[in-house]
Amino acid sequence: MTDDLFSAAFVERLQREAPLAARMRPRTLDDVVGQEHLLDRGRPLRRLIEADRLSSVILWGPPGTGKTTLASLIAAATSKRFVSQSAVTAGVKDVREAVDAARDEQRMNQRGTIFFLDEIHRFNRTQQDALLPSVEDGTLVLIGATTENPSFSVNGPLLSRSTLFKLRAHTEASLRTLMDRALGREGGSADADAVAHLVNMADGDARSLLTSLEVAMALADDPDRGDRRKMVTLIDAEAAVDARVLRYGPDEHYDIISAFIKSMRGSDPDASLYWLARMLTAGEDPRFISRRLVIFASEDVGMADPLALVVAESAARAVEFIGMPEAQLNLAQATVHLATAPKSNRSALGIWNAMADVKERSAGAVPIHLRDAHYAGAKKLGHGKGYQYPHDAPDGWVPQQYLPDDLVDRHYYQPSQHGHEARVTERMRSRGQLPDHSDHVILSEHAEHAEHAERAERATQAEHSEPMTQQDHSESDVSNGADGA
Repeated sequence: MTDDLFSAAFVERLQREAPLAARMRPRTLDDVVGQEHLLDRGRPLRRLIEADRLSSVILWGPPGTGKTTLASLIAAATSKRFVSQSAVTAGVKDVREAVDAARDEQRMNQRGTIFFLDEIHRFNRTQQDALLPSVEDGTLVLIGATTENPSFSVNGPLLSRSTLFKLRAHTEASLRTLMDRALGREGGSADADAVAHLVNMADGDARSLLTSLEVAMALADDPDRGDRRKMVTLIDAEAAVDARVLRYGPDEHYDIISAFIKSMRGSDPDASLYWLARMLTAGEDPRFISRRLVIFASEDVGMADPLALVVAESAARAVEFIGMPEAQLNLAQATVHLATAPKSNRSALGIWNAMADVKERSAGAVPIHLRDAHYAGAKKLGHGKGYQYPHDAPDGWVPQQYLPDDLVDRHYYQPSQHGHEARVTERMRSRGQLPDHSDHVILSEHAEHAEHAERAERATQAEHSEPMTQQDHSESDVSNGADGA
């Protein structure tokens, strides 16, 4: 009895001294703020939790959106045995022990086990593989929580056996609701400017908001003020959150560089500079940004402004020569040049279309007049016979066949009317080098290559290079992993 009293007192003390974010953790689904798309009455995740019929799931969302809270609510609602571990401290040995215990529980008590693994993305592929057999045969119902895109951080086979629930960053309204509740619970108050500042700086993260509020309330609880209601002012709020820490994980890395490239492609210098500033402020490698600029100059500006490649390459050299923070000036200049330049992707389409023919068609023989005639015996084979030397012509150009016989009608490069390329169009048209349908780019089925370089960079940067069998989940909040298997 004494041990029980001491245990109860210890738990009560821990709850009392826990951080505000922990003290504010919801006790029921109705207490949850935000995530209405998953937890409103009748919504999928709520129905599964209330019916205690949850199968393996992956909870994916930014920090402070309630993944751990959902796990605790599931633990309270389920009749199954609930085991919680963190991938930060757990290993394969811990997973195997949990599996063995789950099998014993099923055999002796006919009761299933829910295994919550926080930060599942921290498990490498070998560690994740240890979970697969027990998830597949139902020994464990896995709840994996991650802040990183599961398509890149969770094994394809494990993901295909789970339902993906995407949690959203908190809105301003939901953060204000949380703040009101916390102030009411703690017997404090805050002026409008302080609330606005803390909500803005939280950036959708409830835990960050409550942590900052707790610090601000401690600063406001100053006996010298004679104010014992913990009235938080803007000064307190600013002191509690001295500087915004930008969220910049793997997802943001890819999403922001994508927004940067698309803004330049859309000729919006303001948006391009904003995304550049976001990357630099978050600590992105400036060499990565400069590589993207060089690629963009050829892929999206091309012959519409041939100088764009020179500018981008110069910025890349400046990054290496000068370094940060001064190199941000060079990156900004190149970004503005590329964003405001006329655009053409015709040279990029040209090489992609030519590559497609090389891969999909038989290799054509080099025309006899183009073959090397410099070695002994070449002329006896007819090599070089009939070749016309363009520099001997008055215009420096002569019409003759350069493609293999079976490709003479192919037109890989078809210039646009944009910027400098309009002059190229005029010159080629005067020579009869453009087909009648010159406004129509051939091989339109290869247009998906327009973002080839972005995907190549993603593949190079990704930590996990194994092919994924799961479709990209970024377009929906709920996804059945089996759909992409």
